[in-house]
Amino acid sequence: MLFCLTANHRNTGFDVLDRISRAADSTGADVLAAHGFVRGAVVLATCNRFETYLELDEPVTGGVVLAREAVLEAVAATTGTDAEALRESAVVLSGDDVVRHLFAVSSGLESMVVGEEEISGQVQRALRAAREAGTSSTELEQAFQRAARATRDVRAKADLAAAGRSLARLALDLADSRVTDWATVPVLLVGTGHYAATTIAALQARGADDVRVYSATGRADNFAARYGVRAEHDLREAIRAAQIVLTCTARYTVGPQDIPDERPRLIFDLGLPRNVEPAVGAIPGVELLDLELIGRHAALAELGAGAHEVVGSAVATFHAERAAAPAIVAWRTHVASVLDSELGRLREDDDRTAAALRHLAGVLSHGPTVRAREFAAEGRLDEFERALETVFGVEIAARLSAVDDERAAG
Repeated sequence: MLFCLTANHRNTGFDVLDRISRAADSTGADVLAAHGFVRGAVVLATCNRFETYLELDEPVTGGVVLAREAVLEAVAATTGTDAEALRESAVVLSGDDVVRHLFAVSSGLESMVVGEEEISGQVQRALRAAREAGTSSTELEQAFQRAARATRDVRAKADLAAAGRSLARLALDLADSRVTDWATVPVLLVGTGHYAATTIAALQARGADDVRVYSATGRADNFAARYGVRAEHDLREAIRAAQIVLTCTARYTVGPQDIPDERPRLIFDLGLPRNVEPAVGAIPGVELLDLELIGRHAALAELGAGAHEVVGSAVATFHAERAAAPAIVAWRTHVASVLDSELGRLREDDDRTAAALRHLAGVLSHGPTVRAREFAAEGRLDEFERALETVFGVEIAARLSAVDDERAAG
């Protein structure tokens, strides 16, 4: 069974999200190591959400409650009292609701800026991080991989009136009223991650010519060469030359000591955890806009009438494929068994005949596989399974298990 605990911009304060995001690297592994009923864990931490996805053993008595406490314990180990704030605000989902939520998140339907582009990449990076940490699982892999496909379907089929927007672009929209000519405004990016690349494109679209980048990791030179901007190696001096500063980095926090003077500056903090200390906003001349303030200006309109329908269709397809899997496996196993028997009759050097038989087996397998998924989507999978048993004598593992359970209960 799938489980999700989600804390996001809609239900949790940004100050809490800021602090609990620091638990992202350890939460999944801690939950998996401490609780035997957890098969896998993926943690998604972005600039406006903290979500833990788990695969649980089924059935587990009170599994959802146990999983919720397991996540809160793991967060508490890193952030202390914020786990209690999370207990009051975070939402818990289980079963089919998790898949629908994940698909909607990946498609940008649950973002602070509806339709943002970055979230789908963040979802897939969360899965890769879980793989590297050894915390992923079969069901989580299937759900996250299908989420990527659902995202592509939403963008291809839905009316994406808000497509192409992101937090970085929204920040620049807010800056437009303060900028007469972008070509004359020196802009500094602190960080070289995915938001930085998006911001470069948005700045260039506005005609910005003086764009500079600083990275605490030493990546500024390569990034600057790739995007045609100027690399800076001293943050304080880089800020001295800038009128607009945008930060999104996990490597550095801008503090009052980094602000060299009291000249007017507009600073956007797009990071979580915070990239700019709140005290910076108190410096004369500095106007600091953080995620909480930016979020108040984020449009909450739907992507389009068809977006949620596309997600719903993708969820239905996912569940149909999972339901049909035992029948498909049984059918393909049957075909493979027949194929192996026939191949055993051939001479060892009869490669052309063997290749032809394998091709034939593949053709024969394809049609019933497609029909199994179609019948599952229509709620008629039992008809398909009975047909396999009647015509080919193929027994379905899931049906056999259900029969055994009924006998045991009787």
